[in-house]
Order: sequence, then C-alpha cells, then structure tokens
Amino acid sequence: MLNFKEITAKDNNLLKLTTLLQKSAKARKDKGLFVLEGLRICRDAAENGVAFETLILSKSVYSAASARVKDLYVNAKNGVVIGDELFKRISDTTSPQGIIALCYVPEAKNEINPCGRYVALENISDPANIGAVARTAEALGVDGMIISGDSCDVYSPKALRASMGTLVRLPLHFCDDIIDFLSKHSLRGFACVAEEVADCKFGDCSFTDGDVVIIGNEANGLMQSTKDEAFKTINISMRGNAESLNAAAAAAIAMWELMK
Repeated sequence: MLNFKEITAKDNNLLKLTTLLQKSAKARKDKGLFVLEGLRICRDAAENGVAFETLILSKSVYSAASARVKDLYVNAKNGVVIGDELFKRISDTTSPQGIIALCYVPEAKNEINPCGRYVALENISDPANIGAVARTAEALGVDGMIISGDSCDVYSPKALRASMGTLVRLPLHFCDDIIDFLSKHSLRGFACVAEEVADCKFGDCSFTDGDVVIIGNEANGLMQSTKDEAFKTINISMRGNAESLNAAAAAAIAMWELMK
C-alpha cells in the first residue's frame, strides 16, 4: 500500500496543479498529465495501462480503506489524502466520489489495422461530442478513432465524462491531416456531408474492411479539401426540416452503417 501524504493547505502546489489540469488543455499538454475522477473511470484506466502520477483520496474514502480502491494503489507513483471539503474545492463534479488520479497521457497509438473500420473526427470543437462518439464507437465495435490536430482535447474532464471511460480504452490515433493519414494507411475515407448532393446515401452504400467515416466540425462541417479528396462523399437522408444533425448523432448513424 502507498504511504499516503496528508495535505491540509488550500494553496498547496499539487492541488493548484490539479485544478489547472481540469481547466486547461495547454497545461495538460505541457505537463503530459490529465485528471480522472471517480472510482469506475480510474479503475478502467488502470486496467488499460494508464499510469497514475498521483492518486488523491478524500479523508473519508481513505479512512474507510475500502477494497474498492486498494487495486488503484499499485498503479500510482504517489498518494495523497485531503479533507473532504478541500476535495470538493478541486473536484470538477457536483457529487465527488473522493477519488482523483493525475494520469500520464498515454503514448499515441501507431498501429492501424488495414482491415479495421474507423471513425475520423476533423476539427471537432465540443469535448462532449468527442466523448459521445467514442462511447458509441466502442459499443458498435469500431476499431478506433482518428482525430485531427485541430480537434478539442480528448483528455478534458467533459470529454472523459461523456465517454464514460471509453476514451481510456478505445484506440486513439492523432494526425494533422485526415486525408493524408488515411492515404498513408491505405484506408478509404467516406466524407459525411449535410449537402443534398453526395456520391451516395447511407443505406445505399456498401462498406468493407479498411473503410473510415469522417465527421466534421459542428458548425462548419468538413473542410472542402477533405470532401474533395475523400474516396466518396456520403449523406444521411432526412425527411424533416432540420438542415443537419448534431456531430455525435451523425457519427452514431454513420458508424452503425459502417459496422452493420
């Protein structure tokens, strides 16, 4: 068991760092750390090889010394215990569970299965959408997510909560340019567009191994170059008056068609 150090000062540097990592994508990138909060997601991370720099427990959780957190001790470099009120100050949730892990950002995945089926996200700006897409991708058996460099941070608390832990389990592949990445790995990209005119519609298009559905920015959709250079453009037939779908909803439909 870790020898937990007790912290009582509100202005402690570790607690300041925890708060900063909750709020700032730049800080997460610079420090190579991100924050997980809650027993289930911390356990998922540990079981999937994510290492903890520091495990922070509230005093009530630490005092209980319950078996439910013991398996997390061996995954942490350091252990800290703080008072329940102090824990609430650094928590990003309304009902804290008393468990926070400062985690090392995992190394990016390099292995792409040329026979896999993937979802690619280009310039997604809402972390809740990234989390929701990841959760659906895992449920449907998608082999991984390809994420462009201009998308929001997958390790933001909002994205991690929306994913229900999926973002620490699903293979994530990061790239500067989606089309270049697909070309390098001999994958076929299907650019999902809202325009009425497209090469094909979901339901009328056959997918095979090595195919990827590409979802664009919530407000602006896909870049023109991505649409021009994709293997095909594809859209969803809509009978109502809505001009487009939420990015996560469109991705869910696209992945269902990709995997069925």
